[in-house]
Amino acid sequence: MIGRDLAHALAGLFGATGTDGYGAALDRLTRIGADFDMSCIFGFSTSKPPAVIHDGYSETVDRRALRSYLRGAYLLDPFYAASIGATAEGLWRMRDLAPDAYYDAEFAWSQEVHPCISDQAGTLVEEIGYIIPLSDGFAATYSLMRNRGGTCFDEAEAARLQELLPVIAASLRLHWNVSQNGEQAGGPAPDSEEVLRAAFSALTPAQQAVTKLILRGHSNISIAENLGITEGTVKLHRYNIYKRLEISSQAELFQRFIDFLGK
Repeated sequence: MIGRDLAHALAGLFGATGTDGYGAALDRLTRIGADFDMSCIFGFSTSKPPAVIHDGYSETVDRRALRSYLRGAYLLDPFYAASIGATAEGLWRMRDLAPDAYYDAEFAWSQEVHPCISDQAGTLVEEIGYIIPLSDGFAATYSLMRNRGGTCFDEAEAARLQELLPVIAASLRLHWNVSQNGEQAGGPAPDSEEVLRAAFSALTPAQQAVTKLILRGHSNISIAENLGITEGTVKLHRYNIYKRLEISSQAELFQRFIDFLGK
């Protein structure tokens, strides 16, 4: 027999489809599987800007960080890369999607462009999320976040969240179609290559390719594997990138990108 809490949550979700209350109603359903501190749902596409389907960040999140994220920092987000790539529909932990050096990269901890990190609680203990293909060439990422001081989602919680996938996926697709978010997302999206070329126009195409992977959190070894070059060549590119930009660290490279997005 279906439980009372689940029945009420489903009824609320059906009633909120296509309205501004949809995200909160979906959160109430999802919390039956596992509790979380914050949530968000973005619609990502390679041809249009991101669509904010649900802003479930806490009130203490700096909205300037969210604006910077939407202006282009989302291009560095592993969930964005997964949603526009070949990642299967399902529930994914951030650590399973992220490049090998992601947690050493500045984006993962930047309060300027990472909305959840700008929260007063500080860094996250974990982010887990659903990737769900939509219509119009979009895919949704529904992220659930736990703040520092909490615990990671354990296997039992992840299993319960996984069980909710069919309902969440069907509901999100219905809400997307009813609310026509795909049409509201606006004009063409900034292609990641074009954004990087504009931000680092002083670099050669090969250096720009390396820069993109550095900013996304790839190690030298991972960059070499992705580009089909040697680790030594990556190190040489990195040296020349820093020299040409007159910087001395990866943190300064990241700040150049953030400054460009703020223009």
